[in-house]
Amino acid sequence: MKLLLLHGAPAAGKLTVAKALLGMVPGRLFDNHVAIDLALTIFDFDAPGFWELVHSVRCSGIEAAAANGVSLVVTTFCYVAPDDRPLYEDFEAIMQRHGGELLPVFLHCSHEEAARRVGNPDRVERRKLTSADILMRDFDRYDFAPVPRADCLRLDSEARPAEATAREIIDHFGLGA
Repeated sequence: MKLLLLHGAPAAGKLTVAKALLGMVPGRLFDNHVAIDLALTIFDFDAPGFWELVHSVRCSGIEAAAANGVSLVVTTFCYVAPDDRPLYEDFEAIMQRHGGELLPVFLHCSHEEAARRVGNPDRVERRKLTSADILMRDFDRYDFAPVPRADCLRLDSEARPAEATAREIIDHFGLGA
């Protein structure tokens, strides 16, 4: 199994690029907010136990896909350095146990572009972060950085359409073959 980890700050275009990519190659989408939405049925956002459940759901999903021969899973993640390193290492360990491959892609754009995108109607519908003020606070508070791997592909999602970014990812990792 290949696990394509699209990560970056909120509104960097992770889900948009994931959908474009999966329109070009076969695979499954395991969006970050699937786990968050499930946790919200049990906890208030950020309550004690909330993030532990989110991570458990993410790991269970990746583990199930790897154990059952799903060839490609595209997942989205807001990786914050260094806080989320143990979470990322859990993803890597799952892939190693199953002989899979983790393909990290860091998507980024300017803070101004992220602030413009954060108010998009689809973000409201998905119960994602929609406040530019909170996003700017998060940029000041958190280090949305590439995962700690030298082979992490880094792409500016502001510079080109999602389809072109998806094509670059497919070509880089040989996903279309």
